[in-house]
Amino acid sequence: MDPRVLTWVICLLLRWAAAQNSLEVLNCCEGDVLFLVDSSGSVSSYEHARMLAFLSELLLPFSLGQEQVRVGLLQVGTKPRLEFGFDTFKRQSGLQGALKSIRPLRGDTNTVEALKMAKDVLRKRAGRGGGSGSGLPRVLVWMTDGVKPGDVVGPMAELREEGVAVLVVSTGHGNYQVLRQVVSPPTDSHLHFVDIDDMSIITDELRDALIEILRAERIQVQDISTDSATLQWRPVLSGLSGYYEIRVGQVPSGGGSGGGPGTSPSIGGSQYQRVTQPAGSNSVRLRDLKPETTYVATLTSKSNEQDFNSLSVTFTTKPEVLSPAVVTVSESGQTSVRVSWGPLQPDTVTSYLIEYSALPGGKLQTVRVDPRQNSTLLRGLQADTTYLVTVSARHASGKEKAMSVKMCTQEGEQWDFNGPWSVYLTLIKHRQGEVALSCKGATDGPSLLKHAPTDRARVSFYSYSGPGRPPADHGRK
Repeated sequence: MDPRVLTWVICLLLRWAAAQNSLEVLNCCEGDVLFLVDSSGSVSSYEHARMLAFLSELLLPFSLGQEQVRVGLLQVGTKPRLEFGFDTFKRQSGLQGALKSIRPLRGDTNTVEALKMAKDVLRKRAGRGGGSGSGLPRVLVWMTDGVKPGDVVGPMAELREEGVAVLVVSTGHGNYQVLRQVVSPPTDSHLHFVDIDDMSIITDELRDALIEILRAERIQVQDISTDSATLQWRPVLSGLSGYYEIRVGQVPSGGGSGGGPGTSPSIGGSQYQRVTQPAGSNSVRLRDLKPETTYVATLTSKSNEQDFNSLSVTFTTKPEVLSPAVVTVSESGQTSVRVSWGPLQPDTVTSYLIEYSALPGGKLQTVRVDPRQNSTLLRGLQADTTYLVTVSARHASGKEKAMSVKMCTQEGEQWDFNGPWSVYLTLIKHRQGEVALSCKGATDGPSLLKHAPTDRARVSFYSYSGPGRPPADHGRK
């Protein structure tokens, strides 16, 4: 075979293998990994570059960012330096570029001081209560040449006591006993001695160790309603053959053990739903649940290629909210008002009945509306009157629910004009030198006005300044 063709085929096979590996690791894990990289004077530029190239290959398949894997890197030198923290990179392109641009610090191997910094960085992540960083796995990967590591046994023990998993990669072959003491068990997968030019041979093994620690085998329930809920999980089967099996059943109130057809011992023998989802999925909507009921959901990842633990979660559906749960009034006028109600439940409500009457002792009136309607305008009401309004819903289940409110119609029309206007007046009495007139339309009833005209003509039109506005027939003579 032509050497060039052979090379091309090998490249394709390697790329395919890398893609398959990436699929397996993608979305598998969640947690924080801090790399402690020796870049002191005992490490040559070539060795430093090889370490970073190894990290590049090691981390390439992982998904980065929130709810994924967060990566930080701290270099060891006379003055240790945090090159980037856990929240710096959310994409592989940024991380890969940063790994290529890091330069060694040189100087002394001040690992003890670097571990103090590492402890602070890891503690900050663990201390974020309520966030996604709380309670997640934390890993410290120490990459060293094994030369003069310093008094690291004590600080490393403190990290392990705080729940940090410690892994070590040494490119030298000294201080085995010290390095063996600092790693978390199991030693055979967490402690690696390798020549600087052969680091790639431990890539898969170290990555598998990280995955074992960071694998997010957990499920959670979201969007819980009265009759449904969404079950979400980490897609651990991505890139593998297989499927997910979900079983959901009520938690028995009195305990008990079970089995038998259609039952599951994990839920005490009660009836359960069984749902299957393909390997690439990560959620399912559970339906036909009962209101205000506690359920347990069990997720089993089925694959011939790898074994996974079954995961369970317990949740309680919300209490049933029957319409109407709220009744409001708006658009209030003298003879009409709009009544609204909610929530709208057209699938469970067959009809709404609105009953209303004036208080006290008014005639009862009714209106029946469609279940898809959530308001109606009541007409023909009396002005300035209090009404009792009751909205009743008949549900398909046979249940009925009613809710009442009191509301008032607006008062009669008010005059709000305060300027002078012409008004029709009626002659009350007439005597020499004085005319008494009745003012029609005043807000407080007819007003008597007196006027001494300059002539003795009959007066029937008068200009008046007072409250209110002109009556509808003002201006007539």
